[in-house]
Amino acid sequence: MGHRTPLYDTHVAAGAKIVDFGGWDMPLHYGSQVEEHHQVRRDAGMFDVSHMVVSDFNGEKVRDFLRTLVANDIAKLKTRGRAIYSCMLNSKGGVIDDLIVYYMDDTWYRIVSNAATHEKDLAWMKLAAKEFGGVTITERPELAMIAVQGPNAKDKTYAAIGENIREAASGLKPFHSVTIGQLMIATTGYTGEEGFEIILPAKAAVFTWQMLAEAGVKPCGLGARDTLRLEAGMNLYGSDMDETTTPLESGLAWTVALEPKERKFIGRDALETQLAAGVPRQLVGLLLEDKGVLRNHMKVYSAQGDGEITSGSFSPTLNQSIALARVPAGVALGSRVEVDVRGKRLAAKVVKYPFVRNGKSCLG
Repeated sequence: MGHRTPLYDTHVAAGAKIVDFGGWDMPLHYGSQVEEHHQVRRDAGMFDVSHMVVSDFNGEKVRDFLRTLVANDIAKLKTRGRAIYSCMLNSKGGVIDDLIVYYMDDTWYRIVSNAATHEKDLAWMKLAAKEFGGVTITERPELAMIAVQGPNAKDKTYAAIGENIREAASGLKPFHSVTIGQLMIATTGYTGEEGFEIILPAKAAVFTWQMLAEAGVKPCGLGARDTLRLEAGMNLYGSDMDETTTPLESGLAWTVALEPKERKFIGRDALETQLAAGVPRQLVGLLLEDKGVLRNHMKVYSAQGDGEITSGSFSPTLNQSIALARVPAGVALGSRVEVDVRGKRLAAKVVKYPFVRNGKSCLG
């Protein structure tokens, strides 16, 4: 038996197919993964993401510490509640984890990180914090997290939780948050749609989930979450990046802040060395032109050399198979490659991702 979120019994009662996900018993779907996918693209769906790790970082030197810990620069966070996406790197530039940092106040930041990397993340953070006296790291297992995503997600959230939050939350720009009582509501997500990620007391999770359901927000499982994030061109840790790859090879160069030059974050030297030598690999989108389905770890053949699919699936929105693939740096957008699909070389086009955003194709 794995770890269980406060909503586990609610998922079981709703007929969810439960699977192991990073040591957690989580819902894969509630009957139809494809219908749940379309629900988010067309209306509003909700995901139990309480397995994610919420940690609070406090102390007079916490800002300096986090500027060293992550590759993006949290000095960009000047407004309370604003968030930033970043990778936490090892000394070789490899990705230990990707995470979101929220600026709560000058001595308090909140980080949401991945469940599957929980133990190594915490060990790495505590080791790095030793150089900064007075920084405390507090995990918050008493909190739960619900993501509400889709074009109608915000309005249905207001209807479910209370219209009184509309004034506080309706004007939030992407990657911002507001705290209302015991709720933290953030305009972040993993689907390419508008919506909220809500951090709340675990004891209130079931009631909130039920109120969202009554407002017309449908429960969705991890299966739909994966196809939604792939269509949105969002990396999955352990598939599209890990400790053997740098952000520069993973389509995440935009999350690395090399300015100001005097900021010495962990992994910076390795990234600068790679940039100077020329980044050898890149992450690209693939659109299958033959019949079949692209899957993780399938081999990709190009004139510039071989590569590999990191995330592949059938896209319910596009009705076509898509993938993210790590290939040699010389492979150009618009070019054709071949993918080994069950022993057959099938044709695929190299495209710019995301594939889908806000319910619409980005492929032109």
